[in-house]
Amino acid sequence: MDKKELKQLKKLLEIEKKKLTKDLSSFAEKDPKRKWNWLTNLPFLGEDHSSVDENAERIEAYETLLPIEHTLEIRLKKIEEALIKMNNGKYGICEACSLEIEPKRLEVVPEAKRCIKCKEKNV
Repeated sequence: MDKKELKQLKKLLEIEKKKLTKDLSSFAEKDPKRKWNWLTNLPFLGEDHSSVDENAERIEAYETLLPIEHTLEIRLKKIEEALIKMNNGKYGICEACSLEIEPKRLEVVPEAKRCIKCKEKNV
């Protein structure tokens, strides 16, 4: 992979990292104790004269956000790992077979850890 392709992929990763961080920040906070974890904000339930229905809606929204948080968090972790690999000169190498990951694959999934063949074999 040439330097121009690498630079473009790094830009894609950084843009996606910023977007994911913004999306997560809209409903969760970074866990200061853990590097990769975010914490979805718990809804306030209490004596603010909220009806039972309002509290139930808040809990339902919280339950809906938890899997979204998890999905975004995993993607963000993969992107951050890809950026670390880029800085270490190990980006774009399949973790299963140690061959170069196809540039076309990296254009679509810049945080890919495996080449298409290994991904299809589920190695």
